Formats: sequence, structure tokens, C-alpha cells
Amino acid sequence: MINKEFDNAVAAVADIKDGSTLLIGGFGPPGQPTHLIDALIEVGSRDLTVINNNACAGGDAIARLFQLDRVRKVVCSFPKAIGSTVFDELYLAGKIELELVPQGSLAERIRAAGAGIAGFYTRTAVGTELAEGKETKEFDGFLYVLETALKADFALIKAHAADRWGNLVYRKTARNFGPIMATAAETTIAEVENVVPLGGLDPESIVTPGIYIDRFIATSVLDNEKRLAK
Repeated sequence: MINKEFDNAVAAVADIKDGSTLLIGGFGPPGQPTHLIDALIEVGSRDLTVINNNACAGGDAIARLFQLDRVRKVVCSFPKAIGSTVFDELYLAGKIELELVPQGSLAERIRAAGAGIAGFYTRTAVGTELAEGKETKEFDGFLYVLETALKADFALIKAHAADRWGNLVYRKTARNFGPIMATAAETTIAEVENVVPLGGLDPESIVTPGIYIDRFIATSVLDNEKRLAK
């Protein structure tokens, strides 16, 4: 019987080794897998490359991951975060590497990896520092820059609900980078708010088919365990 649910968040991320490349979902707080990030901190993995929309934004978990010097490089669109100076301090001290990517290009580079596309041409960033060192080509009188696909060893994402096969549905703006990240990693790990029986998800509402999900945890169970432990 296929059942991809883990009852322990640490066990779900235990095979993330030092030096791994991670896709971490979230648009600020919505869609950010905070329980999985906390578990990753507990595992102690270091020298990580994190691909994320906005470094250190969205809560204590992602900020702590950076603050503990676990991240070697970040690939993101918005490195600065309101209310957090963690990234700024690390970058100014030369302790972290930054690859800045326009948001649309970031999303498309991730999507391309999941679709098996090696790269694509875009007009975004042409003539700027972000295009330096990259191949350019002219189409219909306009110059385009080549962007390559962004794939990862692991993807950590958040969804609203799952069945035991790992089919996922999302809730409103929490459906941001999760669906494309799920397809662009060797191993995809999800945290979900609810688990429903097989057949409990409307097939028309399933955004990420279970074939892309390797394992998941249910945060409702974990939160309840924390309450009982108090």
C-alpha cells in the first residue's frame, strides 16, 4: 500500500546532506514550509544552496536557517526582508553568496527544470548587470538573454491537503512556487495542513499529482502533539 506520509518531520528531511541544493517554497509567509525548515535546522545540514523567492522573509524558521550559517549561497528575487537584517549582515560580512534573479525568470527557470527544458531566452535583464557573462541572441530585432534551468536535490514545499498517495491541493496565495518546485527536484518533501482519505480530493482541484511527491508530513498532527506535550 502506497503511503507517503511521515509522522516525524526530522525523519522526512534526514537525508538532506551537507552541500545540497534546495528549492524552498513560499512568497513570504504563504506557502513557506516552516515545519520542514525547523526540522532541517535540527538535522544540522550545512553548506546549502537555497533557491527561494525571498531570503529570510516569512518567519523565524527561514531566518534562523540563514542566521545559523547553514546557507552558503542563495538564489532569489528579493534578498532583503522587512523586519529582518539577517541576510544583509551575512552578505556584507562576505559569509553568503547571492545570485539575484528577476522573479519571472526565477519562476520560469524552475518550471523549465521540471519540464526538461535546458534553458530559454528572455528580454528581462538585457543590458543590466544581471545579464553579464550570459549568452545573448537577437530575435525579431530584439536582444534576448539566455537563462538556464534551476533544478535541485530537494524541494521543500507547503500545501493545504494531501491524500496518502501525495496528491496535493493548495490554498489561495500559498499556491505560489510550490507546484513548479515539486517538479524540479530529485526528491520533493511537502508539509500539508490536512490529510484526507483516497478519493477525498476533487480530481479537478489537484494541482500537484502524487507522482511528484516523495514524502510528506501533516502539520495538524505535529501541532497537536506539541499542544499535548505542554
